[in-house]
Parts: sequence; C-alpha cells; structure tokens
Amino acid sequence: MSTPLSYTKLIVSSAATLFLLAGCSALPQASDPAPVKTADSEPALTLERLYQTSDFSAGGVPPTRWLADGSGYTTLELSDSGAGDDLVRYHPETQQRTVLITADQLRPTATEAPLAVADYSWSDDGQKLLIFTNTKRSWRTHTLGDYWVFDRASKRLQKLGGSADASTLQFAKFDPQGERVAYVMKNNIYVEDLATSRITQITKDGNDTIVNGTFDWVNEEEFFLRDGFRWSPDGQSIAYWQLDTEGTPLFTMINNTDTLYPTLKQFPYPKVGETNAAMRIGVIPANGGATTWMKVPGDPRQHYLVRMQWAGNSDQLLIQQLTRSQAVNVAFIADADNGSVREVIRETTESWADYVDDPKFINSGAAFTWLSERSGWRHLYRVQPDNGRVTAITRGNWDVIDVLQINEDQGWVYFIASPDTPLERYLFRASLDGSGKLERLTPNQPGTHSYQLSADAAYAVHTYSAVSQVPVVDMITLPDHRSIRVIKDNADVQANFDALEQAQFEFFQVTAQDGLALDGFLMKPADFDPAKQYPILFYVYGEPWGQTVSNSWGGERFMFHQYLTQQGYLVASIDNRGTRSPRGYEWRRSIYKQLGVVTVRDQNDALQEMLERWSFIDADRVGIWGHSGGGSQTLNALFRYPESFHVGMALAPVPDLTLYDTIYQERYSGLLPEDADSYRETSAITHAKNLQGDLLLVHGTADDNVHFQGSERLVNELIKHGKQFEFFAYPNRTHGIREGEGTTYHLRTMMVDFLAENL
Repeated sequence: MSTPLSYTKLIVSSAATLFLLAGCSALPQASDPAPVKTADSEPALTLERLYQTSDFSAGGVPPTRWLADGSGYTTLELSDSGAGDDLVRYHPETQQRTVLITADQLRPTATEAPLAVADYSWSDDGQKLLIFTNTKRSWRTHTLGDYWVFDRASKRLQKLGGSADASTLQFAKFDPQGERVAYVMKNNIYVEDLATSRITQITKDGNDTIVNGTFDWVNEEEFFLRDGFRWSPDGQSIAYWQLDTEGTPLFTMINNTDTLYPTLKQFPYPKVGETNAAMRIGVIPANGGATTWMKVPGDPRQHYLVRMQWAGNSDQLLIQQLTRSQAVNVAFIADADNGSVREVIRETTESWADYVDDPKFINSGAAFTWLSERSGWRHLYRVQPDNGRVTAITRGNWDVIDVLQINEDQGWVYFIASPDTPLERYLFRASLDGSGKLERLTPNQPGTHSYQLSADAAYAVHTYSAVSQVPVVDMITLPDHRSIRVIKDNADVQANFDALEQAQFEFFQVTAQDGLALDGFLMKPADFDPAKQYPILFYVYGEPWGQTVSNSWGGERFMFHQYLTQQGYLVASIDNRGTRSPRGYEWRRSIYKQLGVVTVRDQNDALQEMLERWSFIDADRVGIWGHSGGGSQTLNALFRYPESFHVGMALAPVPDLTLYDTIYQERYSGLLPEDADSYRETSAITHAKNLQGDLLLVHGTADDNVHFQGSERLVNELIKHGKQFEFFAYPNRTHGIREGEGTTYHLRTMMVDFLAENL
C-alpha cells in the first residue's frame, strides 16, 4: 500500500503488464516454478493451461543498457554453449551484433559455472562491467547479493568485498573515473580500489539501528528509497543518508513451516502514529574521514528526506524534505563543505505534495527541472536555484506522466503523456526554452507505449501493447519513430491468445452522483446473448497507486478474467476518483481522508448506472474482488453497500487503516490523534457488522507489507457479529501470495469455486 501495492519498473516491459496491488508489489521474487510450454492451440481456456503452462506468459527482454558513447546498447543472451549468458552489443542503426563478454569469461574459475547475472552496469568509459549476482531479499526487494567486476582490457574478473559473507553487499557502483567501487555492507559504506583490491570502510557506526547508505522497510516500500549514497561528480566525496531506527516499534512475524520449531523475524515498522526513524544526510570524503552533516531544519523524526542528489557540481546538494503530513515539500540547496542550507522552492497543498524524481540541472547549473501540480495538472518547470524563479516548460489541461530524458544539447525534454485519453500512453517532447513547442513522437497506434532512450535520444527500445495486443519490443529511431528491428515479438503468446474464443471487450464511461465521468471496461462471454441476464464480477483496486482501466495488455489478471467470461460471467472494472489516472490534481486529491468512502461510492454509482443502461446485468448477482488496496475496497463495498454487492473476494486487505505504515497511510488519511475519527470511519472493519453477502477472505501469514494481523482482527469482528464467511490463510506467503509450488493455481481455483457456489 505503498499502496499496499507498489509499482515496479521493468527495463523495457510496459508497467501495464505487471500484476500490481496497492502500495505493495504483487510480484515477489519467489513464485511458482516456471511452467512448461505446450504447443496446443484451443478455443477454450483452462486454469491448467493458464497456470501450468507458459502459453500466455509474455516475456520482456533481459537488462538492456545504452552505452554512453552512443555505440549501441547491450543486453544478455544465452551463450552458444547453453551455459550462462553472453553480454552482447547491438549497433543502434545497423543492429550488428558483437559479443563483448562471453559467458566463459564470467567463470570465477575454470571449473565453475558462469555467473548468473541478475543485473549489471558499465563504467562511464564502457571498459569495466559491474555484475550483480547471487541475490536475495533485504526487505521486499532483492538488493543483497555479490558483486564482481570484469575488466575488458585485462580480461580480469574480480569479486568485490574481500572475505565478506555471501550476499551481503548492496548498491555497488563505480566512481566517475571507473577506478573504485563503493558499496554498502551491513549498514556501513565501503570503497574498494579496483587496481589494488584495497577496501576502505568510510562509515564506522552502522549497526542494528544506525543505517548508513540504505534504508529501513517503510522508506524502501513507500518512497522507493533503497540505494542511499551518491558519488560526487569529481569522485572525491560521497553523500549519503543515515537513519536511526531506535524507538521505531518492531513488528514480529512468525514462521511455522520451515523448521521443527517456529522462528521469529523482527524489523522496525512504524504503523500510523508511531515513531519514524530519524533521517539525516551527510557528505564524507571517499577515502574516509569526518562526515559533514547537512543542516536541514525540522525534527528529523517528523520530516522525511525523500530525495537527494548532487546539484550539477561537487560542491552542493539538492535535498527534498517532506513534512510528516506530506502536505509540504521543500527543496533545499545544501553546501557540501559546511552543511548550510537555503530553501529554493516550496510546494504546499491541503492534502499531500508529491516529491520530484531526478530533477536535472541545466544551463551550467543555473537552473534545474521540476515537476509540479501547481496549475492543477502535473507539468514540467524550470527553477532558478539562486532566486527560486519558476518558468513553465509544458502547459495544458493534461498531465506529464513520466519524464524520460532531459536533453539539454538538443533543447528537448522527452516524456510520456496522453492528453486526449487517460487510457493510453504516448511519447512526446517539448522545448526546454518554455516556448510551449510540443511534438507527439508516437505514431497513431492506440495503446500503451514505453521507451528506453539512448543518451542522444536518436534511438529507443520501444514496448507497445494494447488490450488484445501482447507486448512487442522493438528498436526505433527518433524522432521519426521508424522501427529498425523487433527485439521480442511474443508471437507464440499472441497466437495462443488469438486462437481463443475471446471475450467481447469494450471501454465505456459512467457518471458518479456528482456528475464526474468515470472510466470502465466490460468483458462479455464470447457467445453473449443480450436477451439473457448474467452475473457480473467487478475487479477493483481504487487507491492512488493503481489504474485498472487502460488500453494495455493485462497479463495474468486479464487472462483470468477471460477465463471467467467463458464460465458465463460479465467482468467489469471502474477507475474511481483518486486512482493513478492522468486526470489532474483534483481527481487524484479528491480521496484525501476519504479512502473507502468516496472510492466505493463511485463503484456503487457506476453499478447503478450500468444496471439502468444494460438489462443483461443481473442486479441480484453482483460480485467484486481485489488484492491489497483492492481487497480493502472490496470489504468496504460489501459492508457499505450490502444491497448492491452480494459476493466479495478480498485478498490481503487492510481492514483497519491504523495498522498500515506511517508514510503511505498518513499521506492519504491524515495524522493521529487529530484524524482518529476519520480513520475509524474509513476503515472497513468499522462496518463489518453490515455484511449480508458472501465473503472470501484470503491472506498470506508472512505478509510483511499488509500484515496478517489485520485480517485476524477482521475475523474477530465478523465472529462477534455472528457473520459467516470463508477464510483462507496461505502459510508463509508474502503480500503477492505467489511463493510456493502451485500457489497461484490453487488461489485462482479457490476463487473460481467460490464464485460458482455463491454468484
């Protein structure tokens, strides 16, 4: 809920292909084993085929990196021997393939297997490769592992960390000169000289509560703060975050399944109203010495230092600070030598202010770029750090969705937007001079487009998908958007999908009771008969970290809904106000302190208008389901509108909002104690006594994001009021409920059986 569903970005795959929950990712690292591919092509879809084969598993491409010198992009490809991956380069225009590093060169010894490369990065000169391997989870993501460096000139492969324990290094990165690598190990920062293998520990105070160069659970999950240090441009200094988690309450989880006796896991997790970690930012010489702490004002436990970067030079930092309520975001310029700071720009709202990812300094540091919703829409601005003057770069009644590149040499900013419809995504560029010049670069190809641009923006790895179009990845030229080569076509998956008796699919709009238009989709059985009446199942997410209605490939969830239409159900989804749709500031902020109230009111309003519009919907057979934030909205729909929604399936929900973490929940629901009444009213558990329909409640007992504790409290409340329901706990599964052989197949089968019995 960072949502309890957070978005994970893939290198080239469209984010729309991800199966996301609320503030938390629904894509855990461990999951069902890879299914075996079958060649059958049948018009009917079965759960066995969907979950026990790879027939509908669309793939992306391995980690792809553009080389800084413009000579092409690199990727991993299976070696001819079948053992390990080669690192290959493709020329951007000719697509000539060159093997830069063979899998055999990545063998630690002649008798060992090549390194399994989880991720990699190049030194600035492209002569050294930094390899991340043998990874494991720290909190919810795989940031722990081993690091190796391969020198292309000497053909030397060396492991970093000396005699460090396996999988204990984090966030290794080259200095700007490519001569040293810095990394975090056990909450301290180290610098290793590549020529001599000499290791210097530059912070010494890291321990169980003092965290240097990385973050605690809540900052990783909700602010996506993981890598907590930055090399200065001249390589002489390192700026880093330090957290003090002393005083943050520990959450305890129990593992009953893996050993003879239960084991416990504890970690700092601040629930709503509890004590946050103290945060500060310092600068330390890269060869060791004293830290200069930045003198950012305010109680470090009542503010968040959400972003930090070097300010286009090696003398200053740009630091963004949010108040605990997150209503105010202030950007400071900090002096790296003495720690003094001065305010540059302030964003103040009556709800929450968004921080800005990766502002870029331009005009030799005379300005930096900044995203703001001050006009009522998210747009890009130019800020002068000496006087705080703000100049608009983009304008209009539409949102800049994602800034991909600021190309100062060309005078363009490249970004994703969709001015005409919130359902799609396209590439645009605008002039950095503020003249308002705007160009759409994506051709007239309705759907969702994502891009990974080369440094000169002359080429891009482009991914395209639509509702019935499996993602296709190709290399294109810009600005003409000419396709050079298809990198991944997923043709087998597309053919398997095309051979099915597909559901009839349509987008539509309905209006809420106050006249606000809401986007939705409706899926009907392939043999749909408008003279009949059908049960309908709504899929809901409904919180600020997700959008369910978009013209993009929906992956597993979309195919599951296809299966349900074969069983005679209508399937629908509505994006209520407040969801991550590019519809402006008021749309997104309208749910402040109203999660679970206005969100499900919109869902009910949509249902009522659909019943008036379409006689083929059976008003007595209406179901709803969702995961994480969607599970919470499912509970609220059942409890607040029991006459409208008759069946619900809530997966990993947050029934009591006070049980979730400070950063996410306080952002959208306010602070305690002043907003205690609001928390009580907006929590589903308060209204559990109103349950009339059939409820399936599912949770993983090892969910470190949305704790199992919440569902246990809901169970007790339902029991108190004599409400019968079905409850299933998946032992030692985390928030995505995917770990363990057969888990996803089992979960979806249970859901299908529950619907067959009750809807």
